[in-house]
Amino acid sequence: MNLKDYIAEVPNFPKEGILFRDITPLMLDGKAYQFASDEFTKFAKEKNATVIVGPEARGFIFGCPVANNMGIGFAPVRKPGKLPRKSISVAYELEYGTNELCMHEDAVKPGDRVLIVDDLLATGGTMEATIKLVEKLGGTVVGLAFLIELSELNGREKLIGHDILTLINY
Repeated sequence: MNLKDYIAEVPNFPKEGILFRDITPLMLDGKAYQFASDEFTKFAKEKNATVIVGPEARGFIFGCPVANNMGIGFAPVRKPGKLPRKSISVAYELEYGTNELCMHEDAVKPGDRVLIVDDLLATGGTMEATIKLVEKLGGTVVGLAFLIELSELNGREKLIGHDILTLINY
């Protein structure tokens, strides 16, 4: 299945000069969404994942079906102030400034084999921070899975040493 057929290109969004890749047509098509979920699930099985982790919000969209298919848990990674119980955090650099991601301190246990799932690999900053959260909790990141990779942004350079699956490359 050519998943690019289910990605809408939106010029000049969110600002002039940006070509936004909109995943909602894929999510609206049951067969395309199922295909993507099945591909991520195959990868999770190959990696013997015991927990799926996904950064908000689109990591939830693709990570939860994989966890469900595998019969294993899903752990969300959120922005500060969004998790109700004790959490850990990691700050990371953006082009202009910093950002922070958080995870419940009991979301990943030492020895867990973690597959991190997200919709997009761009610069790699969010994924790099998510990996640090998992590792702080004692988990082992066994793979990274993305619906889309924007190759020209070189996000893989921050993720060297990790097995990466991408379903669509631009």
